[in-house]
Amino acid sequence: MLTRRIQQAAIAILLAGFLASCGGSRPVKYYVLDAGPAPASSPAPQIPVTLLVSRINATHLYRDDRLVYGSNDVQLGTYEYERWAEPPAELIRDVLIKSLRSSGSYRSVSRISSNLHGDYIIRGQLFALDEVQSPALSGRFSFQIELYDPKAAATLWSAAYTHDEPVNGKKVSDVVEALDRNVRAGMTQLTGELAQYLASHPREASSGE
Repeated sequence: MLTRRIQQAAIAILLAGFLASCGGSRPVKYYVLDAGPAPASSPAPQIPVTLLVSRINATHLYRDDRLVYGSNDVQLGTYEYERWAEPPAELIRDVLIKSLRSSGSYRSVSRISSNLHGDYIIRGQLFALDEVQSPALSGRFSFQIELYDPKAAATLWSAAYTHDEPVNGKKVSDVVEALDRNVRAGMTQLTGELAQYLASHPREASSGE
């Protein structure tokens, strides 16, 4: 009798696994951020400097492609089937570069590499790009950039942006839309403040030439 029950239990487990596999797994959804308008073509940039954008610093949560959510101020989690097309740190760098280029203010803006030389290096720190569930559903974006002068080996300027954008809906896609709006607003603010600094410091802006 005991052997028969063990056999029946084993068959039930195998059948459940078979049915689960036949049902198929839940499809993974991937999301991207809208980088905004195409770069403007300007034959005479207002600030004739070359900017190199370094790798964005971030915790391991934002180097993975899973969307992050926070159930409270001290606990974070990740979705298994809702993912970014690229890790957030990479997405944010792409948006930052395109935002700087679209202004048409600079001679050139590129990713930092061993064969490129620039007047300044733009550094970034991603603190948050996630869903906030309390007190109200929102998309949180927290980011900081700084202007580094490689010749002087000094940070000349820095600014930060943190905002919770309300979500218009209850789906994860609605959260992503809120994050997209938040990122664009943040980049517009930060890159605008950077341009103001460089325009008001022509000596620093021309030192790398």
